[in-house]
Amino acid sequence: MIVSLIIGAEIAFWLVLAAGLAVRYALRRPRAGGVLLLCVPLIDLVLLTATALDLRGGAEPQWSHTLAVLYLGFTVGYGHYLIRWADGWAAHRWAGAPRPAKPPRYGWARARHEWRLWRLTLVGMGVSLVVAQLMIWLIDHPGAADTLRGSQLAALRILGIHGIIALSYTVWRKNPPAPAAPAAERPGTPVG
Repeated sequence: MIVSLIIGAEIAFWLVLAAGLAVRYALRRPRAGGVLLLCVPLIDLVLLTATALDLRGGAEPQWSHTLAVLYLGFTVGYGHYLIRWADGWAAHRWAGAPRPAKPPRYGWARARHEWRLWRLTLVGMGVSLVVAQLMIWLIDHPGAADTLRGSQLAALRILGIHGIIALSYTVWRKNPPAPAAPAAERPGTPVG
């Protein structure tokens, strides 16, 4: 049941996002579109409530409960970033706004970008840790506590792995390719 709710929450996230952007740009109703976009967190609340009620009702704790807690953290951490990304592209496509900038690819700019993403992961996994702990206290079921502690360990692993990735972009920065030399300056190129 929880896996179906997670899939439904993901589908609902993108549907509400698409509806909010369509109302904002296609129907030219920015306030109404903004209200729809503000409804996106309600999807997370429904998933959280369903997960807690499922465990409190005596359901056997499974990996799907761990996935629900991690998914909730991801959507809280990255939700605003994804909505802003989609809004930028919708504004470009339908409202004549400039094309959104791509993330930097080289040097310190790329390293800073990776650390910004890591901070989003930090927020998301922090939310997962707190939600799992609150559910452990509220549910008071030994099997659920073990499963939810597993989700806390998974959140810490995700945070650590993403930190290593961000650190790698800092330590081994990729330099932009050198500009191509004009044909006259290349060795072996006939002049004139």
